[in-house]
Amino acid sequence: MNILLNLIWFICCGFWQGLSWVVIGALWSLSIVGLPVGYQCFKLAHLTFFPFGKEVVYREDSSLSTVANVLWIIFGGLPIALVAITNGLVMCCTIIGIPFGLQSFKIARLSLMPFGASIPHC
Repeated sequence: MNILLNLIWFICCGFWQGLSWVVIGALWSLSIVGLPVGYQCFKLAHLTFFPFGKEVVYREDSSLSTVANVLWIIFGGLPIALVAITNGLVMCCTIIGIPFGLQSFKIARLSLMPFGASIPHC
């Protein structure tokens, strides 16, 4: 079932959301300092392309991840979060779209706080 849901998700909105993670990750990777951020973006792009069947685990916040999350929100996270929230609201307008909307909201939360989060088996 997850394969079918992931395929429908990828066709409807997952491709564009995942592509935005890849583009922002590539921009961050242009500098040596931004390589860890770019690597995190590429991992999250994989989740965004195929989110069904994957869990996001949030660890306790450390001061380093809090600072990284604040910088992330300023330099890339807010546009991705707004797109994911908009997609989630549109998807939740129908009963069939509710599971897809919930995945969009999961991605929106992750796009605001990617540091300190991990995706097991990804």
